[in-house]
Amino acid sequence: MQFGKENLSRKIIHELKYKSREKTGKVLADWVTERLDFKNDRPDLLVSVPLHPKKHKERGYNQLHLFTKNLSDFYNIPHDHNLIRRNHYSKAQALKDKKHRLETQNTFTLTKSISNQHILLIDDVFTTGNTLATIAWEILKESNNKVSVLVMAMDE
Repeated sequence: MQFGKENLSRKIIHELKYKSREKTGKVLADWVTERLDFKNDRPDLLVSVPLHPKKHKERGYNQLHLFTKNLSDFYNIPHDHNLIRRNHYSKAQALKDKKHRLETQNTFTLTKSISNQHILLIDDVFTTGNTLATIAWEILKESNNKVSVLVMAMDE
C-alpha cells in the first residue's frame, strides 16, 4: 500500500497505531496472507520492530504484534516479539527532520544470539529504511543469518 497524505492506507494504519484499534492488525494480516507466497524462500522466524517500553506502555500494545502473530499462525512460522530491544525512546521516523532520521546508531540490540536463521522483519510503514536497516545489520552481525522485510505500507 502507498502511505499517502490523505489516502485510506494512512487512515487504516493510524487507526491501528493511535486509536486503540489493535484488531486492525489481524485484518491487515488476513489481507496479506491472501497475497504473500514465500515459494522456496520461507523464513524461519517472524520478528516485528519493537516499541520502546515507555511507548509500549503509553499505547498499551505494539501495533505489529497481532499482525505478526496472525501471519505466524497462518504460515506456521514461529515469531519472537522479544528478539530485538529498542534502546532509546524517540519519536517516529516520519516525525523527524531529515538530519535526525539518520541517527539510528545503537538504537536496537538483539536480546539473544541467533545463527543460521532467515528472519522476516516486519514493520508498519517504510519511511526512510533506517529503522529496518539498523535492525537488519544487528541480525546480520550474527553468524550466517538472512533478513527479509515485510511492511504494511510505503511512505511517499
